[in-house]
Amino acid sequence: MPTEILMPALSPTMEEGTLAKWLVKEGDTVNSGDILAEIETDKATMEFEAVDEGTIGKILIEEGSEGVKVNTPIAVLLEEGESADDIETSSAPAPSEEKPAPAPAADEKPEPGPQQAAAAATPATPAPAAPEAADGSRIFATPLARRIAANKGLDLTQIKGSGPHGRIVKADVEGAKAAPAEKAAPAAAEAPAAKADAVAMPASPGAEQVKKMYEGRDYEEVKLDGMRKTVASRLTEAKQTIPHFYLRRDIKLDALLKFRSQLNKQLEGRGVKLSVNDFIIKASALALQSVPDANAVWAGDRILKLTPSDVAVAVAIEGGLFTPVLKDAEMKSLSALSAEMKDLAGRARNKKLAPHEYVGGSFAISNLGMYGIDNFDAVINPPHGAILAVGAGVKKPVVGADGELTVATVMSVTLSVDHRVIDGALGAELLQAIVENLENPMVMLA
Repeated sequence: MPTEILMPALSPTMEEGTLAKWLVKEGDTVNSGDILAEIETDKATMEFEAVDEGTIGKILIEEGSEGVKVNTPIAVLLEEGESADDIETSSAPAPSEEKPAPAPAADEKPEPGPQQAAAAATPATPAPAAPEAADGSRIFATPLARRIAANKGLDLTQIKGSGPHGRIVKADVEGAKAAPAEKAAPAAAEAPAAKADAVAMPASPGAEQVKKMYEGRDYEEVKLDGMRKTVASRLTEAKQTIPHFYLRRDIKLDALLKFRSQLNKQLEGRGVKLSVNDFIIKASALALQSVPDANAVWAGDRILKLTPSDVAVAVAIEGGLFTPVLKDAEMKSLSALSAEMKDLAGRARNKKLAPHEYVGGSFAISNLGMYGIDNFDAVINPPHGAILAVGAGVKKPVVGADGELTVATVMSVTLSVDHRVIDGALGAELLQAIVENLENPMVMLA
């Protein structure tokens, strides 16, 4: 039997992807390990290798196709002795328990359901947006789904499809309910306009409703790529499900800046230039060792305490961000951390990181100081227990130890903490350890 080649999950968070480019064509012979295609995941563009040998009998998904669900058949591989005649049988969908009824003839129209009847009787009442084509050709739905929707009086434009490319299938319409018909008592035209608007507009408007709000205004519609969809989904989930609390401290940087300048002069011959961010990574890694109970992640029904300090660092790229992880950061020198961070950040911006390079860690750092941001609150990246938001170092008047007013370079940081993992006192202890390391940088070399 011909073998279906399925859309692979090339990253832990990938649910769908874009088949960016086919590197083979129908009739080509491939061996295990040959590159078949380039696939854009939620994080990067990656090469997809063949795991079997054979001949590409049919390409099912064209290159450039977006939103291809994981495990969707994308091509058919023929083994020795098989031909294209076998493909129709092997790749045909399995029969369902209930046979779809034949689609109505072209000249037959289903009786309008309650919702459509109400809309026809009361044209002044705002109704769901109708498809652009009168025959509904722009609504992607199976014939059985259309028939069930017509019988139940459902408006297909208000139903989100779960099939390939958003196609509406039987399961989508079986669980949906038709909107109740309008009561006959006052006519819709007599109802106050504000009330009609309240009924028509849901609490959280969808894409078409938002676009309708801005009809007549100039705007550019930007399609979401896999990365932006994942960022939106994960951060929404994080803010809704993680009980964040925030701890704030000011850190005096003058000793660190002086020490950094001395080290960079000594390292100049090796082509090494340390950044303040390198010190922050090291300080955080050592602090997680000093406060081991805070070096932890949330695992659904338990907490996992990590032994090494695996520190993730947010890297802004076009269309989103990566959080590459510096593993065993507490054991690495400042120059080693600096070189590794430069390498990871460079490959992140080119979307060339492998999943194992940005998955994991217990703690993250997000630094917006280079953009002149004084302070901000970062969103925790699950399952991390905390994230440190770093602002710019700014010269400010401070009261010295002797009570005299002086000027110092001060950096504001905010520690966002998952209260399920780290309690207030423990979070304060962790932040204090980070502050001490940065204000006394020589201790990080001990």
